[in-house]
Amino acid sequence: MKMSLHKKKSTWREITASRIRKNPGKVWKVIAERITSPRQNLGEVNISRINRATKANEVVVVPGKVLGYGSIDHKVVIGAISFSKSAKEKIENAKGECLTLEELAKKYPDGKNVRILG
Repeated sequence: MKMSLHKKKSTWREITASRIRKNPGKVWKVIAERITSPRQNLGEVNISRINRATKANEVVVVPGKVLGYGSIDHKVVIGAISFSKSAKEKIENAKGECLTLEELAKKYPDGKNVRILG
C-alpha cells in the first residue's frame, strides 16, 4: 500500500470550521458546514438587512461577508468571515461588535440566541 508523501494543505476556512465545530451548539455545526462549502456559496449581507432582521442586543452570525450598504440604528453583536471597512465602522458607531467566527464561537459556545443571516 502506497502512502502519499504530499499532505493536503488545509485552508483557513477548514481550520476555522474544525475549531468552531467543537462547540456543543447545533448552530456551530451548521456554520462549519456552510463555510467549508465552495466560496461562491458564501453569503454577503448588507447592514440594512441586519438592521431590519434584528432587534437591539441580538447576536448574529454571517457565514460570509458583511457589507456596508445602508445603516444600522441599534447595538448588535455580529460574527462573520469578514467585514467591509464601512460595515465595521457603522456597526461600531452603533455601539455594536464585529467578531470573527472563532471569537463569536468562544463567546457563545452553546449557540443559544445566535441567529444565522445570509
